[in-house]
Amino acid sequence: MNRLDWNALDNAARRAALARPAQSRAETLRNGVEQIIARVRADGDQALRELSARYDRCTLDVIEVSSQEIDEAEARLAPTLKAAIDEAAARIEAFHRVAAPQPVALDTARGVRVERVLRAINRVGLYVPAGSAPLPSTALMLGVPARIAGCTEVVLCSPARADGRCDEAVLYAARITGVHKVFKLGGAQAIAAMAYGTESVPKCDKLFGPGNAWVTEAKLQVSADPDGAAIDMPAGPSEVLVIADDKANATFVAADLLSQAEHGPDSQVILLSPSPTLLDAVEAEVERQCALLPRADIARQALSQSRLIAVSSLAQAVEVSNRYAPEHLIVQAEQPRDLLDAVTSAGSVFLGAWTPESVGDYCSGSNHVLPTYGYARSYSGVSVASFQKQITVQELSPAGLREIGPCTATLAAAEQLEAHRRAVTLRLAALETAA
Repeated sequence: MNRLDWNALDNAARRAALARPAQSRAETLRNGVEQIIARVRADGDQALRELSARYDRCTLDVIEVSSQEIDEAEARLAPTLKAAIDEAAARIEAFHRVAAPQPVALDTARGVRVERVLRAINRVGLYVPAGSAPLPSTALMLGVPARIAGCTEVVLCSPARADGRCDEAVLYAARITGVHKVFKLGGAQAIAAMAYGTESVPKCDKLFGPGNAWVTEAKLQVSADPDGAAIDMPAGPSEVLVIADDKANATFVAADLLSQAEHGPDSQVILLSPSPTLLDAVEAEVERQCALLPRADIARQALSQSRLIAVSSLAQAVEVSNRYAPEHLIVQAEQPRDLLDAVTSAGSVFLGAWTPESVGDYCSGSNHVLPTYGYARSYSGVSVASFQKQITVQELSPAGLREIGPCTATLAAAEQLEAHRRAVTLRLAALETAA
């Protein structure tokens, strides 16, 4: 890992220190995704079968997963894994139900009622990757809030294996969260199918879920097309930033850094600490633990773009963290909650030595679909609200229009919108006539 001293860096060097690995939007990637989307739009299911054979190396006679296949998948699933999925789903549901938006109604003046009502997005599409490893946890993180929101139809796409089947755990997670349709589709073609619809795959209003560069590019392209679909958020590689003091356990810190580094070669991990001793210990521990990992080669590639940064204090560490806006922020300090109020930009925060980021990935109850690549400055993680529309309603009585009509007319006149002003003043005149 690269070792830096924050207070020895000028502004340009500080920007470089917090720079993320460049995301590829190379012309070849953009053009390749454009071609896939165009093929799916033109040829529908036939294009999906051909693309699945090419990219996923599987032959698909039927694209949709049948109930019988899900039954068989559930029967093959180890009881311990089923129990863990059930446990995680219950915890995720408990938190998301409490955190869900609530309707609001308020009289803002005498005779003026303003409300906010909630409506579920009609049809949503969930993408669950299965590249280097299947992710049933993502099916839980997306399926549970979609069900709580009350979406009319929930569609899930996940790549099939060479044998033409989807991962058993992903199918089981889809079943228990109430997903309505599951399709054996991956990559940009899955995003195109859900965004535009085919003979088998229904067109969705909004798409959710992480994926590789092709999936990310496809989501960006369909979200920019009025005929496409909205997306949950812009995405980038996984990342974690750890703030640690001299009391932190170097073994724990190293394990947390590696838990993100093993995601992929473009993942990024950063450690901020005012303790040179802790930085030394973590550097050595990362090397020791990395050698023991099955995905050590991937982790080492990620570590080559990661940082150990010395800061003057924990307060400065929080300032640097806010500037970086990490997807995951871990605070391993003697009094971690004391720093929480100062945290303004992070996807999810993990406080204390006994709170590894891994619990948030799976079963603490929070959501692991989070803003990456600095988008935590302006985006939130997926929640029930992500699957809903918030519609405001207002209703005025004659007394209410008398109360706030003059204010409306004055502001409309100031903006030189005469029709706006007259829509109010004509009604006020009618009320005066009737009186």
